[in-house]
Amino acid sequence: MKKRGFLLAGLVGAGAILSLVLAAQVSGVADATASTDDEARGKAWWAHVQVLADDSMKGRLTGSPEYLRAAGYVVRRFKEYGLAPAGVGGSYYQPVHFIEQWVNAGKSSIGLVADGQAQPLVLGQDAVLSSRSPEPQTVDAGLVFLGYGLHLPESGYDDFNSGEVPGALLRGKIVVVINGGPAELPGALKSFARTSPMRRAMADAGVVGIVSIPTPKSMDFGWDRVASSASQPGMWLAPEAGDAEVARRHPALGDDHSPMFAATFNPAQAEKLFAGTGHSFAEMLTLADAQKPLPRFDLKKRLTATVVTERDAVVSPNLVAKLEGSDPEAGFVAVSAHLDHLGVGEPIHGKTIYNGAMDDASGVATVLETARMLGADAEKGVRPRRGVLFVIFTAEEKGLLGSRYFAGHPTVPAAAIKADLNLDMFLPLFALKKLHVQGLEQSTLADDARKVGAAHGIVIAGDPEPDRNSFVRTDQYSFVQAGVPALAMKFGWEAGSPEYHAWRNWLAERYHSTQDDLSQPVDLVAAAQFNAFFADLVRAVADDPATPHYLESSFFRRFETGQ
Repeated sequence: MKKRGFLLAGLVGAGAILSLVLAAQVSGVADATASTDDEARGKAWWAHVQVLADDSMKGRLTGSPEYLRAAGYVVRRFKEYGLAPAGVGGSYYQPVHFIEQWVNAGKSSIGLVADGQAQPLVLGQDAVLSSRSPEPQTVDAGLVFLGYGLHLPESGYDDFNSGEVPGALLRGKIVVVINGGPAELPGALKSFARTSPMRRAMADAGVVGIVSIPTPKSMDFGWDRVASSASQPGMWLAPEAGDAEVARRHPALGDDHSPMFAATFNPAQAEKLFAGTGHSFAEMLTLADAQKPLPRFDLKKRLTATVVTERDAVVSPNLVAKLEGSDPEAGFVAVSAHLDHLGVGEPIHGKTIYNGAMDDASGVATVLETARMLGADAEKGVRPRRGVLFVIFTAEEKGLLGSRYFAGHPTVPAAAIKADLNLDMFLPLFALKKLHVQGLEQSTLADDARKVGAAHGIVIAGDPEPDRNSFVRTDQYSFVQAGVPALAMKFGWEAGSPEYHAWRNWLAERYHSTQDDLSQPVDLVAAAQFNAFFADLVRAVADDPATPHYLESSFFRRFETGQ
C-alpha cells in the first residue's frame, strides 16, 4: 500500500497564484443600485475563490499537492487576519488519516440470477459500485426489497422488522432500497435514518449488502454524471486507538469498517430488479414520489458480483484557527466550510478539472471574509463574548470525513464548542432575498438567524426539499451527531420562480461537474450582502447570553443530552 501525505514545512507560498487574481476578470452581475462598497466587498470575496478554484489547483482532491497548496493559502490568510493557531502542536493543521479506495470497473462484474438463468449487468449503465467503504471481493446473495430501508423503531417505523419481511429473514441477503420516506416522518429524521442507523440495522440483521435506487425526483443530476463519478476514489477514516472512545461518547460518529457490498442502481434500469415479482419499479416510484409507505417483499433473484479494488493510505489536514472571545468561560462558536473537491476526473464538455468554485471555494472564501471582519473588530478592541473557531475541513466530498474526525477529536475541549455555522455552496446566483436554512427547526439558533435576517431584510425559511437529504450531506451534520447545535444555509427561492429555475439548472449543469468553475455567473453584490449577514449572525450567536441548545421537540436533542 502506497502512502501520500503532507509536511507542514512543505507548504509554500501561493504568491504566483494570487497574482492571477490581479489580472483575472471578475465574473458577476451587479445590481445597478448596489453600493460601491458591496461591489468592492464582493470582489474581495471572489478573489479568494479565484485562487482556490484556479485550474492550477486541479480540483483540490483530498491529500493532493494542490489541496495542500490551497491549505497554505488559507493559513496565510488566517495569520494575516490575526487569528491564532488552534490545530495540533501549536499549528493551524490537524492531520487526518484515511484509507483511499478505487473500484476497478474494468475487472469487476455484477449480474442477476433468476430461475437459474444468469443476467449480466453492465457497470456504469445498470449500476455503479461504491468505493466509500470496504467491499467484499465476491458476493452471491438473495435480494429483498426493503422499501425505504429506514430503521426508526422509536418513531413507530421500521422497514427492517415488518410483518411482510421479518428481520430474521434478512440474514445473508442484499437489501434493495429506494430513497425517501413516508410523509408522516420529518425530513431531517428520514435523512438521519439513512446514515449510521441504516448501517447498524443492516449489521444487526445480518445483511451482507445494499443496493440503493435514487428516485429521479431526488437526483441533483442525471445518471451519466453518477456513472462518471464512479471513477473517483472513495475514502474512509483510518482506524486509530481513540475510535472506540469516540464511539462510546458519540455513537452516531462511530464507523464500521467491516466489508459490506454496496451499489447504486440506475432508476432507468431498475425494472430488472422487480421482474417476476408481481410488482414494478414504476409502481414503487409512484408511491415514493407521493411519500407513501412502500411494501417489502422478496425479489426472487440473487445478485452476484466480483469487486476488484485498489487501496492507498492518505493523510490530509483540517485547518483550525481561533479568535479568542472576551469571556474565556463562554466557549466557542465554530464557523466552517470544506476545502476539498473532486480533483481531476472524467471529462465533461472537454474539461477534466473539477474546480469546485461554488463547492466549496465559495464557503471557504466567506469563512475568510468573516475572519477578516472579526479580526478587524478585535484590532479595535471589540471582541465577541464567545470565541470564534474557524475550521476548514478536508474530505467532505468523501462523506463528511474531515468534519466527522474533528467532531470526534476536537482540537479544543469538546464542551467548549457551543454551536456550528456551516457554509457549503450557498450559491449567490441571484439577488439575496431569502435563505433556506438546514436545521432551522431543531435548535435555538433559529432565533438568532431570524433576528439577524430581519435586520438585513432577508427571509429565513426551512429546507423546502428535505427528501434531498441535504441535512446529512454537509459538514454541520458531524457537529449535530456530536451534540452541537448547527445550521447550514443556501440562497432561497420560491417554487417555480426564476430563482428556483436558476438553482435547479445549476445543480443539473454545474454541481459536481467541470462547469463549477470561474466562468460561471455569480452575483457579487449578493455575495457581499450574504457575507455581511453571516458575520452578523456569527457575532449574534457569539454574544448571545444564552447557550445554544436543541429544542425539546428535536429528535437530535438525544445527541446533546445523551437521552
